[in-house]
Amino acid sequence: MVDTLLAAFAMFSLKDPSLLAFEERSGEPAIKRLFGIDAIPSDTSMREILDGIDTSHLNEAFADIFHELQRGNVLREFAFHNNHYLLAIDGTGYFCSSKIHCPECLERKTSGGKIQYVHQAVAAVLVHPDQKVVIPLAIEPIVKQDGETKNDCERNATRRLLRRIRLLYPKIKLIVVEDGLASNAPHIADLKDLKMSYLLGAKPGDHAHLFDQVIAAGDEDRIETLTRVDPIGNRVIQSETQYVSDLALNASNQSLRVNFLQHFEYDNDSGEVSKRFSWVTNVTLDRSLLSKFTAGGRSRWRIENETFNTLKNQGYHFEHNYGHGKQNLSTVLMLLMFLAFMVDQVQQACCPLFASVQEKFKSRRALWEKLRSHVNHFVFESFAELWQAMLSGSAMGVPPPRG
Repeated sequence: MVDTLLAAFAMFSLKDPSLLAFEERSGEPAIKRLFGIDAIPSDTSMREILDGIDTSHLNEAFADIFHELQRGNVLREFAFHNNHYLLAIDGTGYFCSSKIHCPECLERKTSGGKIQYVHQAVAAVLVHPDQKVVIPLAIEPIVKQDGETKNDCERNATRRLLRRIRLLYPKIKLIVVEDGLASNAPHIADLKDLKMSYLLGAKPGDHAHLFDQVIAAGDEDRIETLTRVDPIGNRVIQSETQYVSDLALNASNQSLRVNFLQHFEYDNDSGEVSKRFSWVTNVTLDRSLLSKFTAGGRSRWRIENETFNTLKNQGYHFEHNYGHGKQNLSTVLMLLMFLAFMVDQVQQACCPLFASVQEKFKSRRALWEKLRSHVNHFVFESFAELWQAMLSGSAMGVPPPRG
């Protein structure tokens, strides 16, 4: 089991495009040496062994790495406000087929009436406005029993995800950032029960009563307003940020009081609003915090750009079907890919050698190609030795034995 898990993790660390491609390279001594593997199973054996694994235990590996980051004081760079961290949560899909399916597949109908079988998951990652690196904390699969609609499915999986996070990270202080679907009373109640703060998107179309209160607060001169002019390159960004405290979330939940934050950016030529963002939060803000929390709310996009986009478009093959299985194989492989992604993010944040190699090769795809080539031609005693060889362009490793 250990060798099989390590082999799958190695495959995703090396960004091999398929189980078969990895099996063809499984005789390379460097793979066993770098990842501590005694024997690499065939692609068929790997699928059979991984299919029955209880996926709940794999999230503990994320917590193990996180606690190492804590001990190394790496997380100081991610602290956002009063020792709280921003936790971005969002869902994504990673499998779709009109033929292959398993008991946990979600089903959806196309416009033509065909049934598609899909796998989706909800991810939770630490983000920061000043950091491109993200730190995954936990990943929760969305399964068929979660509901009939997309919103229900994602909401139920998110509830499990939040409970898992609190179990794995009982002491961490979090401000959860999510999109407008999350700013509802049941979800906020869940966050409150788990002692998590929040900064949730809120749109006028979904929260008419809330925005009516904001208009009334403006008439009563109760809105705190911050106007800024920021030079960015050759441009000037004119913006206005508004804050109102103690509003009812909606008409049916008058007792649920929230604070409201919204931000406008204006077109320099027309003077009209070019961008608009709005959030609800339980954090009490003053004028000095408005720009900071605006940046915090907008950093939710890092789960889209630095997480999902990276996994799907920068060499991780996130949406490739490595194997579906009859039970949990698809979910197990997805979690192991996320784990390999987390290790890459940690190296980017903590390892100067890795950061230098990444800078040298510019694109991640080029980096992964060179990584596979080096592992193919030489045996390295450590990743530090491997990164140094890639950085210097010299062969520091030992050529593998012939024959």
